[in-house]
Amino acid sequence: MNHVLCGLAANAALPSELLDRLIAVADADIAADLARRADLSPAQAVALASRDEDSAVGLVHAGRLTAADIDPVAQPQAALALLDEVVHSPEWARLFATDQDAERREKLATCPGLPSDVVETLAADPDVRVVVELASWTTPDVAARLATHPHAEVRRAVAANEATHPAVLAALITGEGLPPAQRCLVCDREETPFVHDPQCPRPDCDLLPGASCDGSHESTTHNIRQAALRNPATPTEAVVGFADHPSMLLRWALAARPDLPLEACERLAVDPVAGVRADLAENPAIGEALIRVLAGDRDPDVRRRLAHNPRVPLYVLTRLVGTAKIGATVLPRIAAASPGEVEELAQSPNPAARMLVARRRDLPAGIRDALATDPDAKVVRSVAAHPGLSETQLRAMVERHGAQVVAEAAANPEAPPALLEDLARHEPPVRKVFREVARHRNATAAALLACMADERARPVAAGHPALPPQVIVELLADDDWQVAEAAAANPSLPLAVMSDLVP
Repeated sequence: MNHVLCGLAANAALPSELLDRLIAVADADIAADLARRADLSPAQAVALASRDEDSAVGLVHAGRLTAADIDPVAQPQAALALLDEVVHSPEWARLFATDQDAERREKLATCPGLPSDVVETLAADPDVRVVVELASWTTPDVAARLATHPHAEVRRAVAANEATHPAVLAALITGEGLPPAQRCLVCDREETPFVHDPQCPRPDCDLLPGASCDGSHESTTHNIRQAALRNPATPTEAVVGFADHPSMLLRWALAARPDLPLEACERLAVDPVAGVRADLAENPAIGEALIRVLAGDRDPDVRRRLAHNPRVPLYVLTRLVGTAKIGATVLPRIAAASPGEVEELAQSPNPAARMLVARRRDLPAGIRDALATDPDAKVVRSVAAHPGLSETQLRAMVERHGAQVVAEAAANPEAPPALLEDLARHEPPVRKVFREVARHRNATAAALLACMADERARPVAAGHPALPPQVIVELLADDDWQVAEAAAANPSLPLAVMSDLVP
């Protein structure tokens, strides 16, 4: 891979004539970067598509190519991508429906709006993978027919399809009203009874660990139920009975459903599997009583997921912050807090409450400024990147709390150039500061040069347009390919150097 040419292919300042030259010599890697450019002319897009079909697919999905630009025989993947974009071409669809390449038929089966005769052809395809793809995306009527397909794997795909009619999904769970399946992926390949060894030594084996069949296709039947339980179109009354099912995977599939009645939630709240309780904890279906129960769960992931529940009361949420790793994010309940709740949180004697609300980036100026002077460093760190803070306020934060807040101050979108230079030279140095400064739009050449000493910040700084041109040119030969590629993509790279780089 020529990393310098790949970087140049992404350079926004590359002139059109050099772009033409680069297209003419592009390999697959360079073409991939070229295909992402927003300034390709229609003629350049067609020329690039003729060199690399993977890039042609990307150009199709970006809306840069039309059916008139594609030869379905020479560029089948691009043609299929157009069909996937609801470009109605019955002739192309019929061509691929009988293609000898099963992968192309499989891709066709995912396309919307196919002619009815093409759907019938795909539904009868001898390769079950093609029918499975059709079942995964097809319309309710076709899904209802495929629910009776003799292959259990097709039924599993129908169970996962959210367009499948609720009554059909309920039938797939129980099997009532459906003829027994005749085959599954296990008995297609192995003599039954068979249980797939989780430590299977065969490198070409793609059966799932534990897949089994004794003639009843039991592992695929289990997967059908699991898919239906996860499907939001499955009726609530068809799934609630699985809250006590012996299968952990089926209980787990149930736990995230937002339509669960309280009784099912209560049973899952005491499930022995922490993952089940964690999914339930984030489920808006649980009420305040269960939220309080789960707030005391022994598993930290349960408590962390509960903090992300949009219905968690604020008094519970502030307690959770002290017992679970929430991360530097605005939690859903905090994002939905009313103006009165925001003010109450900002004035709370509990620093955890102030920290949570400080992460919002739409705070009224008065609340933002009050939090910027908070005595707790965690609160200040949370508010430091809030737009609207002045240079004086940001410098005051750094003076009071030092290394605890410098990275967040550097991440403030309005941090001025002089402050960024000072933060990049802060003692003791904080590595995250270099990465924040290197990507900051206000970073100066001096600040960026200070960042070049940090291994992780170096590739980011190499692409910053404020870097001196002579430094950018030197970085083209850097030992780190990421740095060299970023330098080649830098719009401040001199035009004469760009021209010399293109063959």
